[in-house]
Amino acid sequence: MSLFFLFLVLGTLSFVKGLSGAQAQETDIFQHPNSEQAGIKKSLEQQIGAGRGDINTPDSSLYIINRDPFRSIRRGRNLFQRKFTISQGMGPRNGDGFGDISADASLGAGLADSCAACHGRPRSSAGFGGDVFTRPDSRDAPHLFGLGLIEMLADEITQDLRKIRDQAIARAKGGRGVEVSLKSKGISYGKIRVNPDGSVDPSHLEGVDPDLRVRPFFHHGGTISIREFVVGALNGEMGMEAFDPDLAKAADGEEVVTPSGMVLNGKTDTIETPPAFSESDDSDRDGVANEVPVSLVDHLEFYLLNYFKPAIGRETKDSQRGQRLFKDIQCTSCHIQNLVIEKDRRVADVETTYDRRRGIFNDLFAVATPLFQEVQGSGSPSVKKPKGQRFVVKNIYADFKRHDLGSTYWERNFDGSLTKEFMTEPLWGVGTTAPYGHDGRSIDLWSVIMRHGGEAKDARDRFARLSEEQQGQIIDFLQTLVLFPPDDTASNLNPGDSQAQNFPQYGHGNIALPALFNNPSDVE
Repeated sequence: MSLFFLFLVLGTLSFVKGLSGAQAQETDIFQHPNSEQAGIKKSLEQQIGAGRGDINTPDSSLYIINRDPFRSIRRGRNLFQRKFTISQGMGPRNGDGFGDISADASLGAGLADSCAACHGRPRSSAGFGGDVFTRPDSRDAPHLFGLGLIEMLADEITQDLRKIRDQAIARAKGGRGVEVSLKSKGISYGKIRVNPDGSVDPSHLEGVDPDLRVRPFFHHGGTISIREFVVGALNGEMGMEAFDPDLAKAADGEEVVTPSGMVLNGKTDTIETPPAFSESDDSDRDGVANEVPVSLVDHLEFYLLNYFKPAIGRETKDSQRGQRLFKDIQCTSCHIQNLVIEKDRRVADVETTYDRRRGIFNDLFAVATPLFQEVQGSGSPSVKKPKGQRFVVKNIYADFKRHDLGSTYWERNFDGSLTKEFMTEPLWGVGTTAPYGHDGRSIDLWSVIMRHGGEAKDARDRFARLSEEQQGQIIDFLQTLVLFPPDDTASNLNPGDSQAQNFPQYGHGNIALPALFNNPSDVE
């Protein structure tokens, strides 16, 4: 694909006064008119549009996702950063903050008015930053960079493990028992033994539940999909109840494919029930029903599916030595550097790296590549579908398993029990996301490494035996794995201009994906 065609498809953005990108949290210009025209350019009613509709209903979520996918991403981003109001349904907290917190940890989640209130650092990103009282020692809100890649990897691993199990059940039927190893993408999940009657002994599984579903979201591994995460967070953290027909059907045992292509199968998985039972249900009794119409959930899910991967920052000889040492002391037995997705559901990829020359504001430069194909004869604008090709997820450093890292990581629950196993945290972005740990109790990288015990004790001890210089080199390597502010990062979509008037307030470039069919009267 030529660079010319890339720009023709994606378009370019003019970074001029009044047209700058979104910030961490925003209101719209109809709520708060201002001379800078700073804020979201659409009202909430305009963002809801024609509802979900279908691919032939203009301004519906299905129409925009399928025919103008980058507009959906931008709309999802603005919804993520929107500061919702009480009149729009924000609040109250679950049970107004009263109830049995042992049974419902979301009672301690607090009340935010936007997604970016907990996921807003670095500036304008779907990053990190929140801390909630959902456990006695709190939980830190992780960043959401690469979230779609994480969902796809976990889902493909699940399908691989279940295929191995189902084949073993067929082999064992009516004969002798069968023992099989469970591996996917080079990762071992232990073994199962299948008896002749089809029953499965899961006692030798490693890092995954007996149903073999990898649940990549939340530190303990609790949620399957981005869609469940979105609907749950809107309710638990913002007091906004969504009636989502996709989750409702899947929770009732049906199989559903969401607009982002995620298969939710209520026959094989337990899907989280949405907080509202219908569009007219006012479950929190605040006088507002249908607080989050399904079209908004569609755009938020699609936005997070396609969200940027973390970047690789400035590398030095020391950081390169540190990367080799990181492997030598076997940290990569759990923090696996690269993993492969067999069928990528995204419509674009963005690769962001250190570039002193082109990174005119923060020394980072992003290259966006489209990953869709147009469906001929599908009307105008044409339907655009993901190519669904293989994709190598580089520098994620994760294994999608739960591990026991010893008593310094164990987490108290409100009922007095302890959670001892946690998902391996992907290390991409770790250089810019202090403090560390699921509870934010480790103040720097050296501290969180030395906190490791349990299954990671041997690797921790190997790190401890290194010289101070070598330990510093490993930390230098980890600090190259960074998050970045999209609005301040130059790209092939908008390289910026360091000679522009009032630089760097204007002219520093950005990587916001523009709508494919921009209309001056229809700015997202």
